[in-house]
Amino acid sequence: MKSIKRCQKIISLFIVMFIIGMVILVIKIQREASFYMINSDTLSLGKVYDKNGDVLFDGTGEIDSPAGYLIDVGNLIGDDKGQMGNTLVANNLKKLNNYSFSTGLKESGGKAAIYTTLDHKANRAVYDAFAGNDGCAVAYNYETGAILVCTSLPSLDVTQGYDDIDNFPSGTLLSKTMRKTVPGSTQKVSTLIAALEIMGPNKLFSKRFDCTGSYHNKGGNDIDCHQSYGHGTLDIQGAVENSCNPFFAQLIEDEDMPLNKIKDVYSDLGYALNGADEDYIDINGIKCETASTTLMDPYEFRTQWGCIGQGDTLVSPVQLMMWESAVANENGKMTMPYLIDHITDVNGKEKEKAKTQTSQRLFASDTASTVKEILLTNGQNHYAYSIPGYNIGVKSGTAQVLEGEQENSLLTGFVDDPDLPIAFCVLLENKNSTWITTDSIVKVMLDSLSNDNGNE
Repeated sequence: MKSIKRCQKIISLFIVMFIIGMVILVIKIQREASFYMINSDTLSLGKVYDKNGDVLFDGTGEIDSPAGYLIDVGNLIGDDKGQMGNTLVANNLKKLNNYSFSTGLKESGGKAAIYTTLDHKANRAVYDAFAGNDGCAVAYNYETGAILVCTSLPSLDVTQGYDDIDNFPSGTLLSKTMRKTVPGSTQKVSTLIAALEIMGPNKLFSKRFDCTGSYHNKGGNDIDCHQSYGHGTLDIQGAVENSCNPFFAQLIEDEDMPLNKIKDVYSDLGYALNGADEDYIDINGIKCETASTTLMDPYEFRTQWGCIGQGDTLVSPVQLMMWESAVANENGKMTMPYLIDHITDVNGKEKEKAKTQTSQRLFASDTASTVKEILLTNGQNHYAYSIPGYNIGVKSGTAQVLEGEQENSLLTGFVDDPDLPIAFCVLLENKNSTWITTDSIVKVMLDSLSNDNGNE
């Protein structure tokens, strides 16, 4: 009798273990089925839409549209062909997969889709504003984080295929908005933030430095100004408005600006310093490179030049834009950007609705407010004519690249308007070869977003 009961217990245990194993197997299959379908020959993908319902990707990459219709978003949205890895589609195939374990494959009736925050109409207007010149532009709602414009030239319309890929111009298959570039004098915003954090506004505004066109620094090197005859004596407001290199070189040498404290502020802003490991900003699976620079000696040319926006300093347009949000919101916190507003699954059920997120505090609210006023004054004094109708805070930059043989133009800033809370960054490459300016591109951008009610 005891042996029979023992056998019953053993059999019962095996049955329970079998049931548990089957449950685990079913769960595993259900969770991993979409992965195997994505990597199978029967893959069926859903669509990608802009904020107004325009189709940016139709699941096949062969959308029926005029040639060039998607060229403004080609290297950002991408496709599933494997030619571009750092794109929205390539990094979100699972979200677009028209397959579920319970319903199987839905090639025609599947409703899996990604609904982006992009304004395709505004994006295309900005793309066209470059008039064929290389560069990039990005803009987002600095209150919510929704990216509205993100275009990069040269680009491609993925519906036209890759038959001539060997002859594509350099940079065609990537979004430059996410790549680090020499920031030029837009970098001075970071140095301005550092100065305010270290010495406060009263002491900083009391500083006066002379500019005669060139400054022979304490390391024995010359820091030249873009204005060969100089700017005379300037305070910090005048230095920002005139983008005066000698002023900022002397500021870095000032005894009230210890280098270790500058490094602390730069680290808080997200710079990888002196060869430190670099991280990425994740935007719905797309990797955006983070800033880096070298700060070794306040009297050294490379350190001063880096704080001015040359030397070893590199920053992505997206990160420049994000810093502007921390200023515009006057809280010292970056609003984190996103491209996906929400998705729908294979049955059309809405999922993963985007939420506004902010970074940790990068700098004090008082610092943010002071920087905001400085940039707004710069905008009023120097950009009211070229970008009329908007109360903008702004900082320009000229970046020497290709060993000084080419100059790029940058413009980063924000609109101080609750009805149009836009932060932006525009990069125009080889500015001396064209009549197009960053000002004109920003004007088109803001007009397009304003007319289309682009803010979220």
